Amino acid sequence: MSSALLRSGTEEHGEGGLGEYILHHLSDSNQWLGTHLPVIKFNLLGTEIDLSITLHVLMLWFAGALLILMFWLSFRKPRMVPRGLAGVLETVVLFVRDEIAIPNIGENLGKRLTPFLATVFFFILGCNLLGLIPIFSTATANISVTASLALVTFMMTQLYGMKENGVVAYWKHLVPSSVPWFLLPIMIPIEILSLFTKPFALAMRLFANMIAGHTVIYALLGLIIVLASYVAAPVSVAFAMAIYFLELFVAFLQAYIFTILTSLFIGMAAHPEH
Repeated sequence: MSSALLRSGTEEHGEGGLGEYILHHLSDSNQWLGTHLPVIKFNLLGTEIDLSITLHVLMLWFAGALLILMFWLSFRKPRMVPRGLAGVLETVVLFVRDEIAIPNIGENLGKRLTPFLATVFFFILGCNLLGLIPIFSTATANISVTASLALVTFMMTQLYGMKENGVVAYWKHLVPSSVPWFLLPIMIPIEILSLFTKPFALAMRLFANMIAGHTVIYALLGLIIVLASYVAAPVSVAFAMAIYFLELFVAFLQAYIFTILTSLFIGMAAHPEH
């Protein structure tokens, strides 16, 4: 972020320019690199449907396309011993299988769900890392995106809970059999509420962590303009760079946390007796 850009943003937004400038660059928009993205709206049975392509939607497409391209280029020619990027990708997938899926879900189901969990990990990591490139944006700093990812986790949790135990047995196991009958009116609502608090926590954790780091970076660089001092520039840039490298670590960490919690929730639903 150059000081000229910060200055122009501050002047453009007036009095509270810096704060509005930060919010502007963290929020979703219908523009990218000065180009207006397609606006798609239509009326269906009296309800306006908005399917416009926004900046964060574009980032999701980029992350998905890069993920597909990366795996296709790495594994289009089968080899006994993968090398280069293929070796790195295989190592990560094996890590997801052996250290996340199998310990939390079990041998058989864990292996079957490894492709899903690996996709979740790589997709979130791709979205996180794209946001650290200046011309791109962080899709996972949008609560709608993280909520959608958490909704997928919620659906997979309920699906495999019922698939592994049976529909009746799954809902019956929500409350442990050892709970006294007179506590059921309290425990049943709590357990049902917990089904929704888990994905809610997933969505909020990823959203908050991704938006926080970018906010700090913009705020540190904005100090150069707020203080109107060249003396503050080296300090602000140094701290911003430190936070940037911390964000690289957070990008991997949050992808890992989301994946391991997803596997844990599915495992708890599939094996309620454990």
